[in-house]
Amino acid sequence: MKKLFGILLAVCLLFTACAALAENTENQNPEGAQVGGMMTGGWAVPETPGITDEAKAVFDKAMEGLLGVNYVPVVLLGTQVVAGANYAFLCQGTVVAPGAAPSWKIVYIYRDPEGSAKVNNIVDFDFGALYDYGAGAETAE
Repeated sequence: MKKLFGILLAVCLLFTACAALAENTENQNPEGAQVGGMMTGGWAVPETPGITDEAKAVFDKAMEGLLGVNYVPVVLLGTQVVAGANYAFLCQGTVVAPGAAPSWKIVYIYRDPEGSAKVNNIVDFDFGALYDYGAGAETAE
């Protein structure tokens, strides 16, 4: 049962993330341009959800100097080739305060061609929406 729920959760996360990625199109090149063999503008979902050393380095660089909330990347949801690259991470964010409860966020980061990185957007990830898509339908009675 736990394994099935985990698989359903992963599938729902990917569908939800892809929908969110489609909405976040800042810094795109014109559709159809090729960069390094990849189509620009389209989001690529990694074959495995792990975070590569390169992606972690981009995340850490973008987070330098960000105060008030501690973000821990859990999954690299996708990358987008633009004039540089966009990254989308599923993160657990916790306000830096005693007793603060963690929450889930999607953190969008832009890395320019020179290697600088900045946070473009941070949005709430609503696990309740997964229930609306059917992930919780099996347990609700």
